[in-house]
Amino acid sequence: MKRRHLIQAVPAAFGLSIAGVPLHSLAQAKKGVVNVLVQPEPPGLMMGIVQNGPTQLISGNIYEGLLRYNEKLEPQPQLALSWTVSPDNKTYVFTLKPNVKWHDGKPFTADDVVFSCDVFLRKTHARLRASLAHVDSIKALNPLAVEFKLKQPFGPFLGLFENGTMPMLPKHIYEGTDFLNNPANATPIGTGPLKFKEWVKGTYIHLVANEAYHQAGAVTVESVYFHVIPDAAARAAAFESGKVDIAPGGTVEYFDVNRLAKLPGTSVTTKGWEFFAPHSWLWMNNRTAPMNNVKFRQAVWTAIDREAMAKIAWYGFAKPATGPFNSHIAFASDDVTKYPRDLNKAKKLLAESGYKGETLRLLPLPYGESWQRQADIVRQNLTQAGIKIDMVATDVAGWNQRCNEWDFDLAFTYVYQYGDPALGVARNYTSSNIAKGSPFNNVSGYVNTKVDEMFAAGAKEGDLAKRKAIYAEVQKILVDEVPVAWLHEINFPTLYRSKIQNVVSSGIGLNDSLGRIKIG
Repeated sequence: MKRRHLIQAVPAAFGLSIAGVPLHSLAQAKKGVVNVLVQPEPPGLMMGIVQNGPTQLISGNIYEGLLRYNEKLEPQPQLALSWTVSPDNKTYVFTLKPNVKWHDGKPFTADDVVFSCDVFLRKTHARLRASLAHVDSIKALNPLAVEFKLKQPFGPFLGLFENGTMPMLPKHIYEGTDFLNNPANATPIGTGPLKFKEWVKGTYIHLVANEAYHQAGAVTVESVYFHVIPDAAARAAAFESGKVDIAPGGTVEYFDVNRLAKLPGTSVTTKGWEFFAPHSWLWMNNRTAPMNNVKFRQAVWTAIDREAMAKIAWYGFAKPATGPFNSHIAFASDDVTKYPRDLNKAKKLLAESGYKGETLRLLPLPYGESWQRQADIVRQNLTQAGIKIDMVATDVAGWNQRCNEWDFDLAFTYVYQYGDPALGVARNYTSSNIAKGSPFNNVSGYVNTKVDEMFAAGAKEGDLAKRKAIYAEVQKILVDEVPVAWLHEINFPTLYRSKIQNVVSSGIGLNDSLGRIKIG
C-alpha cells in the first residue's frame, strides 16, 4: 500500500477515533478546545519525580517555577515577582506573587518553595540535585519572601527556576509522605494555567482551564486534550484530517513535516527549544582502542558528512554542530578548529592512529526513521574512510542499557543543554560524571583534568566576561581532542493550525505555553 493511501486509511483502522475520542466529537469541539499530539505516552505527570520530554510537555502547564524564560533565555517573573542578588553573588532573595492558589484552593507561600527545593527535589530530581549542591541554605523570610544562600558563586543559578528543573510542589499534600508513592501523583496539583482533569491510559490526557489562575486574562482556552497515538502514520493522519490542532516537535516524522506544513491553514515553527538546545552526537567509547586514540576520533569526525545528513535525514531541520556547545546556549563560541568532511584527511588520520581494521559496533538511536537514516549515512561515511562497521539495532530499552553499561564502540545520542554550560554541557565531559547507570552523563569516559578544572571554575565564576573566557578555552580543548563526534543542533518543528496564536510564548515552548494560546 502506498504511503498516501495508508495515511488516508489509518483513521478507519482506528475505529473512526483518535485516542479514544470519536472523530465527530472532535470535529464539533468548542472553540476553546485544543487537541495536541504527545509521543510517547508519559510514564507519569508528577514533575518533581518524572522529567522526561512528554511529561514536561503536559505537566509544564500544570506546574510552575519561580521564573519563566524568554527566547533569549532571560529570566522573567512567574511565581516570583522580583529578586535581588547580593554583591558577592551568594545570596538571592525572591519576592513571591501574592494571592496565588494551588489548584485545590490552598494558598501558595514561601514554605512551599522551601519544601519543594530543600526537601522534595533534593531527593527526587537528580539533575537539579547536582546544582543544589552549591546551595548552603534555603529559608522563608516571610510568607512571600525566600532566601537562597550559596556556598560560593554559581554562575547559572538564575537558570534553575523553570518548571522542568525546579517545579513548585504543594507542601500540604506531600510533607511527611512517601513522595514516590503518594496517591496525589496520579492527580497532579500545581499553580499553572491548566488543571489536571482525566487520564485514560493509552488514549488521552485531559487538562482544563484554571479559572482562578493568578494572571488575570492569561488563560483563553477551555481545555486541552493530549492524544496518545503510537503509530507515526496515524499521528500524521490525525493532523492532516484536522482532528488534531498541534503536532509538537518530534511527534511526526521529518519527512512528513514539509508535506503537512503545506496544508491550508497550517503553520510551522522551530521556536520554543532555545532553553533545551537539543544537541546530537556520536558517543565514542574512549576507554578502548581504537577510540582511545585522538587521531582515530578526529578521523571519525572528519569522515562524517554532517551537511548531507542535515538535508537527507533531517530535511533541513538541523544545523551541523561545530563543537560541544549548541549555539543557543550561553557562551557558545565558533572560534574552534573546524572539521569539514574530507575523506583523504580522514584516511590519513586513520593510518596515523594505528587502526588495525577492527570491526566497530555502531548503536543507532531507535527514535524513528530520521535517526535510522542518520545511522545509515554515518555507516556509509565511515566505511568509505576505511572503518569497518557493524550496525547493532535495538529498542529504546536496549539502547538505554547498552549506553548505561558502556556496551558499545560508537553510539548515537542527543541531549538538552538547558541554557548554560554548567547545567547541560559539563555533565557530558567531566570525569566526576563517569558512572554506569545513565545514558546522559559522561558516557564516552573522556578524562582531562584541565577540562574538569575549567568547567568547575566556569560554574563558580560570577563575572560574565571571565566565564566567557573560561568556556571559550574549554571549547577549543574539547574540539581538538574530539571525545565525541558532534553532529547537529536539532530544530524540532512544531506544526499547528494558523488560527492558533501565541502558540509559543517562552524559551521552553509548548511546555509552558499551551494555557496561554489564543484561538482566532
